[in-house]
Amino acid sequence: MEHITLLLGIVIVTALVFDFTNGFHDTANAMATTISTGALKPKTAVAMSAVLNLVGAFLSVEVAKTISGGIVNEDGLKTEVIFAALVGAILWNLLTWLVGLPSSSSHALFGGLIGAAVMSMGWSSINGGTVVTKILIPAVAAPLVAGIAATLATRLTYRIGRNTDQKATAKGYRAGQIASAGLVSLAHGTNDAQKTMGIITLALITGGALNPGANPPMWVIVSAGVAIALGTYLGGWRIIRTMGKGLTDLAPQQGFAAQTSAATAILASSHIGFSLSTTQVCSGAVMGAGLGRKGGVVRWSTATRMFVAWGLTLPAAGLVGAGAEFLTKQGPWGIAATAALLVGGSAVIWVLSRRNAIDHNNVTDDEIRAAAPAEEPAGVVTTAIAAVTPPPAGTLAASPVTDGSVKAGVSAPTTTTTGAMADPARPATV
Repeated sequence: MEHITLLLGIVIVTALVFDFTNGFHDTANAMATTISTGALKPKTAVAMSAVLNLVGAFLSVEVAKTISGGIVNEDGLKTEVIFAALVGAILWNLLTWLVGLPSSSSHALFGGLIGAAVMSMGWSSINGGTVVTKILIPAVAAPLVAGIAATLATRLTYRIGRNTDQKATAKGYRAGQIASAGLVSLAHGTNDAQKTMGIITLALITGGALNPGANPPMWVIVSAGVAIALGTYLGGWRIIRTMGKGLTDLAPQQGFAAQTSAATAILASSHIGFSLSTTQVCSGAVMGAGLGRKGGVVRWSTATRMFVAWGLTLPAAGLVGAGAEFLTKQGPWGIAATAALLVGGSAVIWVLSRRNAIDHNNVTDDEIRAAAPAEEPAGVVTTAIAAVTPPPAGTLAASPVTDGSVKAGVSAPTTTTTGAMADPARPATV
């Protein structure tokens, strides 16, 4: 192993802590729809996702090379800058986890790194071309591409199965959901685990332990894969619950289409070295699948809150990273103070999270209650579309009112069930 100084060791441990938070922050990307439709039990879902995240970490290093040698100039970059960047990313990840907000761990890391580098060396330290082509453009394009692909895939799926029994085909699509969720987890490992590999490699280069342009050593790949897998297994239940609180209503067919589209986009981006946000890709695919079903709608009030969070992540993490770098520049006492703020802030957030603990036993409770309009209003756009759009084929049989007397805005009573007892033909709220 390369010669590791004390400060470099602290940075490596901090990077693995970020990787851990990345894991539980992004579990919902692969497993929220699978859990909400009852295709897998919560603990089984996160265990499968953790294993495949670990496997995915070994499939490529293209994203790691983008981060270790592309976003910021290595010349003059100090190890303290990377430490400050990780502090900004971790605190933003934990804060958004506390409020159950599915923001981008990737953009939190990029924002922290850019903010800390600018505070240390000025704007000239940032490779603007790389930031635009491999971060900003994918941030806009990837969710759109995944959303359009999911919309088309959903329509094709329903067209192919239009003459088949809805309940019978739904069981098959539940099995397809499990496979596609596994593919998303594998893709997540190839993209997100590499971000931490890139950061550790960059730290080793700045600390003189590796030559510029070097690939991540094997021990870096293994440790990053294990850290994100452990974080994934922890569950990230708060964000899974948020992803299941009314973004759209998905049947198993739509879940399969959404997850397959998202995995394809992530794997393709990882292959060419685009470091995109898996959160944004998966959310775009879910919304696309919601619009792809006849009668399906997206709750734009919920989607808008997610869009705002996405826009805030990069600058907010950048500001925290810049503030942390301002402290580390003061010398050893500044580095110690920054570490103390990280530990203290993390502890406070953890204590606050215990006031309303979410785990695998109650992660779907709010999804059930979200079905009540009084608790999760659909919004003006959704109500208007639902009033003029006929329901998908096969749903009238589940309604006690079939004589056409249902008025716009008034839904017939239904029975809410979850897990394996749920009606396979009924969309699940995600």
